Amino acid sequence: MTFCGLGQMGSAMAGRMLEAGHTLTVWNRTQARTDPLVARGAKRARTPADAAHGTEVAITMLADPDALEAVVLGDGGLAGGMAPGTTLIEMSTVGRDAVERVAAVLDQRGIHVIDAPVLGSLPQAREGTLKVFAGGPADQVERWRPLLECVGTVTHFGPLGSGAAMKLVANSTLVSLMSALGEALALAGSLGLDRHQVFDVLVDSPIRVTAASKRALVERGSYPPNFKLALAVKDAALVSAAATAAGLDLRLVEAARSWFEDALAAGLGEMDYSAVVARITGSPASLP
Repeated sequence: MTFCGLGQMGSAMAGRMLEAGHTLTVWNRTQARTDPLVARGAKRARTPADAAHGTEVAITMLADPDALEAVVLGDGGLAGGMAPGTTLIEMSTVGRDAVERVAAVLDQRGIHVIDAPVLGSLPQAREGTLKVFAGGPADQVERWRPLLECVGTVTHFGPLGSGAAMKLVANSTLVSLMSALGEALALAGSLGLDRHQVFDVLVDSPIRVTAASKRALVERGSYPPNFKLALAVKDAALVSAAATAAGLDLRLVEAARSWFEDALAAGLGEMDYSAVVARITGSPASLP
């Protein structure tokens, strides 16, 4: 099998598949990112096309739609190395339109496509407890379910693009909840309340999952990235684009997106996405 895209999440996911006993060929734009997996037994490829030669399945875990189209359809891309009857499993968060554009080209070459983006961040990727949102033909999803289960729990949502659509729905809530936490803490600070006591209340409230998971980072003011804020900005833009295309007025999403874009402009893009709380509250934020 082939794995392209070894950022934080991709590296952890590929590592899980390697641990499960799968023979793995890896490619990443920055070749040094392949070194840890090669040291564990993976084979390194010069290009995505080289990685795809002789493979039954190729997985992509890339930053955005442009990266996906370049890696799959560009010069030296996966499409140049994949044979008819093989499968591309697209696990990035790129939106349904990008998945369908790539699939339209690959289908003409007899290559199957599944979209299977994941919900969760770095700890879940390392533990194999991600939520995998699959879209595509049922027979293909079932064929590759054991492979996908190396990284988490698989739910098949329907035809191609359904997984990507579900991921946008999930992300619409994540950015809104994190912004709501930031605004709640900003309000608490303006009213003279102790932040530690406020968190004690919030972790036992309807926003408890968000408050509990990010409390330590917010209280330290240090935001090592489990999921980078710059990627959250990209994801929020995908949600916004999908809503616009559907003629929807998602006011909470747009408000949350504006906070994330402000945080990115303030230089917090490489930090965990919860650093948006620091931007909202006017608190210091740093990397370890």
